[in-house]
Order: sequence, then C-alpha cells, then structure tokens
Amino acid sequence: MARAGMLGPIVAVAAVLAATGMSARADEVNDYPTSARADYVFGCMKANGETQQTMEQCSCSIDIVASLLPYDRYVTAETVLSMSQVHGNLGTQFRSSEQATNALNDLRRAQAEAEVRCF
Repeated sequence: MARAGMLGPIVAVAAVLAATGMSARADEVNDYPTSARADYVFGCMKANGETQQTMEQCSCSIDIVASLLPYDRYVTAETVLSMSQVHGNLGTQFRSSEQATNALNDLRRAQAEAEVRCF
C-alpha cells in the first residue's frame, strides 16, 4: 500500500521532467523567427504557385528545413546565396569559398529533404 501512495508523486515528477524536456526540444526546433518563416513561405509560394495547397506545402517545407538546419546556418546560407549574385570580387569570394559552399550545400540538402516530405 505504501508503494501505491508513492506512485502519484513519482508520476507527477516524471510528467514535469518530460514536459520540461519537450519544451526545450520544441524551442530548439522552433528557433526560426516568424518573419524568416513567412519570408520563406512567400518565396516558396511565388515559385510554386499561390494556392492554399502550395501554402501548406511551403509551410511544411520550412518546418522541415528548420528541423534539419539551425537558424544561424540558415542565415549564413541565405547570405551566401544573396551575396554570390553580386558581380565582381565580392561576389566571387562568396561563390568560391569552401565555407560558403558548405553552408549552401547544407541548405540545399535540407530543402531537398523538405521537398520529398512535403511536395
């Protein structure tokens, strides 16, 4: 009977620990600001059609990208993508740097996985 009485507090403690762990993981997965997610979805919809289904697929896509690529790596890859379009020496540095290429490849892999899962 004493064991049954202890079960309630043990379950409560386990539930609190599980909830704390889940919220920490949710924060890690959801570290992209809303504006970055919205920007991605708008661009994706512009490229794939402006329908309700496309909005759902593009929303799914950024969720997958966010789960695979930390936000700081995403920002780096987006910066590389943007700066590599600049003409001249500055753009060349972004197109030829190994670090820039790796960041861009990470983004492309995450987007490819998102396309498989969402489209």
